[in-house]
Amino acid sequence: MRLRRGRPWSLRTRLVVSAVALIAVVAAVIGAVTTIAFRSYLYAQADEQVRAVSNRASGPPGVMVAPDPVRNREPLAFVVGPGVPAGTLGAVLTDDGVSSAGYQAEADDSGVYGPKFRIKELDAGQRAVLAAVPRDDRRHTVELPGGLGAYRVGYAVGAHGAFLAGIPLAEVEDALSTLVLVELSVTGAGLVAASLAGTVLVRVALRPLRRVAATARQVARLPLHSGEVALHQRVPEAEADPRTEVGQVGAALNRMLDHVHSALDARQQSETRVRQFVADASHELRTPLASIRGYAELTRRGREECGPDTRHALGRIESEAIRMTGLVEDLLLLARLDAGRPLSYETTDLVPLVVDAVSDARAAGPDHHWRLELPTDGAVVRADGARLQQVLVNLLANARTHTPPGTKVTARVRAEAGAVLVEIEDDGPGIAPELLPAVFERFARGDASRSRHAGSTGLGLAIVRAVVLAHGGEAGVDSAPGRTVFTVRLPAAQNAGPDPEVPDPETPDPETPAAQAPAAQAPAAQAPAAQTPDSQAPAAQTPDSQAPAAQTPGSQARHRLITRP
Repeated sequence: MRLRRGRPWSLRTRLVVSAVALIAVVAAVIGAVTTIAFRSYLYAQADEQVRAVSNRASGPPGVMVAPDPVRNREPLAFVVGPGVPAGTLGAVLTDDGVSSAGYQAEADDSGVYGPKFRIKELDAGQRAVLAAVPRDDRRHTVELPGGLGAYRVGYAVGAHGAFLAGIPLAEVEDALSTLVLVELSVTGAGLVAASLAGTVLVRVALRPLRRVAATARQVARLPLHSGEVALHQRVPEAEADPRTEVGQVGAALNRMLDHVHSALDARQQSETRVRQFVADASHELRTPLASIRGYAELTRRGREECGPDTRHALGRIESEAIRMTGLVEDLLLLARLDAGRPLSYETTDLVPLVVDAVSDARAAGPDHHWRLELPTDGAVVRADGARLQQVLVNLLANARTHTPPGTKVTARVRAEAGAVLVEIEDDGPGIAPELLPAVFERFARGDASRSRHAGSTGLGLAIVRAVVLAHGGEAGVDSAPGRTVFTVRLPAAQNAGPDPEVPDPETPDPETPAAQAPAAQAPAAQAPAAQTPDSQAPAAQTPDSQAPAAQTPGSQARHRLITRP
């Protein structure tokens, strides 16, 4: 069973915890040393008291003198003598063990000047413990049963005989316990205070680092992937002082942003030059291509009889000129959209545009099954109707070209909160996941498994994305085996009236969609030139030749991809 890793600690938390832990270790060491030193001091004092009492009991060192009758009557009288600690213990030793032993106890009646003391005899168990004490010059600690507790005892032999004298260690133990309790209380309070103060100090110290992180977040939110980028965010000079650690980070970030700004500026200039070149080349190619088409058609329709080979060659020249014209028109349109050319916005109902586009697609692809799912109250947006018609033509031609015959293609229009969605769905084989990132890229190619015809130029869906983004919308695709859906999301019109900024053309009657056909068909008629060059061929062209050459099979490849402005 794998243990889950907890949430990582922040730098502030790690610094505070490390400082508090260090303080705790230092306090523990100081407390331990203090306790040991204080215990040694108290035990040294106790040993001096034991030595004094034992020397008083045994008398001066030397040969034992004749016994004193008074002392023989009470050999333990020293335990209640003046100046001895309360609870002093004494024992008379013989070669066989302890002959008598007792300790100082408070008498039942008190005297005028304070309590009186008496000698209380020790029991056999307590005497056995004293008998086991080594008879040497060292002081020993013994634990006496019967509730007497710990005693510090010492052996002494002198003129009066051999004795064991001891004093209780209760006061010593109490003093040590009090010291440990005080140390723990002071250490705990100090750690709490250190934690609070450390949190404040670390927060203040890391404030410049937070400013550096804020600058990095601002840069991360910028759309650096395309277009002209104004990268003016920098770390303030106060946080970019190389003499401090945080300042070194800030200065390094500023240098990196300078390099990134230079690289983005160079990229933008390069893209601008390429787009200008494409626009100029596309514009200049339109005239010679029109001349080639015209001369080829004139020669083919001339009165002079041409052989079959010549007529076939002229047909091929005219067909390739048409395809090249469509490619040039596509490139020119993309160049204009990249340059930000304004579109002709007006109030547009998407329903008639979808109906017309599906009708054209049904005529071009009779082997597919076409379906419409339309709202009853229309779908009004502020848009360029001609460009939206081109978007619909491209999407439907893409579904028709890159799915096998018999595929069901559904064009759906529905409204959401503040937006209108157009969905082109087919039940074809789907799109390979590895092709998803490049679906809406220019000159994208799909794999051969999704196309029964020749490969396209890869500009159809690029135009779809460019037009939709120019309208402030989104273009996305969702694909799985058996279901591929291209989605166009456009902002809904705030009102259904004509755009006040655009001259209002003749308003069509909503009850007569045919009256809208000229406006809707015009872009459809232009679309073949921009998207499906082969569809501009005479009506005798086969359905395959009508397939838009600019559609991108690979543009259908992906699971879920959303393109935003």
